[in-house]
Amino acid sequence: MLVVKKFGGTSVANKEKIYNVAKRCAEEYKKGHNVVVVLSAMGKLTDELIAMAKDINPNPSKREMDMLLTTGEQTSVALMAMAFDVLGIPAISLNAYQVAMHTTSAYGNARIKRIDSERISHELDQKKIVIITGFQGVNKYDDYTTLGRGGSDTTAVALAASLNADTCEIFTDVDGVYTADPRYVPKARKLDEITYDEMLDLATLGAGVLHNRSVEMAKKYGVPLVVRSSLSNEEGTVVKEDVKVERMLVSGVAADRNVARISVVGLDDKPGIAFRVFDVLAKANINVDMILQSVGRNNTKDISFTVSGDVADEALKVIEDSKSRLNPEHVEIEKNVAKISVVGAGMMSNPGVAAKMFECLFNADINIKMISTSEIRVTVLIDEAEAVKAMNATHDAFGLED
Repeated sequence: MLVVKKFGGTSVANKEKIYNVAKRCAEEYKKGHNVVVVLSAMGKLTDELIAMAKDINPNPSKREMDMLLTTGEQTSVALMAMAFDVLGIPAISLNAYQVAMHTTSAYGNARIKRIDSERISHELDQKKIVIITGFQGVNKYDDYTTLGRGGSDTTAVALAASLNADTCEIFTDVDGVYTADPRYVPKARKLDEITYDEMLDLATLGAGVLHNRSVEMAKKYGVPLVVRSSLSNEEGTVVKEDVKVERMLVSGVAADRNVARISVVGLDDKPGIAFRVFDVLAKANINVDMILQSVGRNNTKDISFTVSGDVADEALKVIEDSKSRLNPEHVEIEKNVAKISVVGAGMMSNPGVAAKMFECLFNADINIKMISTSEIRVTVLIDEAEAVKAMNATHDAFGLED
């Protein structure tokens, strides 16, 4: 049996936690299983490295940032291998270059293309635990790349798919996937199981327990995923294609505060304008989420859309630099906003979910700025200051409490 275990930064934040992880993995190893361990950088090290970089250069190149940030995971895996040595367990640490984990060349947000698994298989055949750096890869120029924040989850799932692992366990500081973030919604409860599609939407919409691209990859390759706590032996949440229990109307509520709304006002009301707006953003590799286009008036129309807060200033600059092509009256940006979403496969066969959500927000005196829907989710944009109140109101309205 081959098991891939991924541990986040809080799970390896200090000496005691590193030994805790090593002992848990040693238990699996002593059962006769092959074990591959994927690690994030220790604690808040990535944030500290980013702060150090910005202190030296307020606008560092993305290539050099990747060179810097990949040192965090290399520290984690080397220290973990040393801990296994103390425990008498044969282990070896490998970075993305040694594996090799091939990615695209998009520094800061690369995607995995393929993994050369020969080295890993060789080390497993030598009865070693193989410890691999998460979050990073190597591009065609032999430069280090990073997969975006939370990318260690994607590394683990990609390895599980490449190695045909029997299971992929994602260990975090919570004991599973909850109906909402328990830090802000006290009544949130843990789910025993959830579908790939529901988990993908929750992860994309702000539930930080899993990286959305890891769920996308797990669904594509049928990788069995389990989200568990690194601090206890509690059963976690299984993420899979189908769940046994009858579908709940809504499985969870997610909030994303790292978001900004950009409005391009007074565009010509003619064919091709929307294409021009989103074409310039796509060429800058900026993902757009919610989109709202106003009804044309006086031969003009407005287009509003949301982007991640991390790229808000870059997106604004792209639009500003394209004014000669787009010819808007003006461009606005609003950063103090948040997305609140309800997600559930049961929504497909139950009308009225959106109305119920809007009603509970109305009762909580929360104004809605934008709306976006799919078969299994409803998302609204609201003032960031109302996010916690909106999460609790929505969670209560759909009866998700424990």
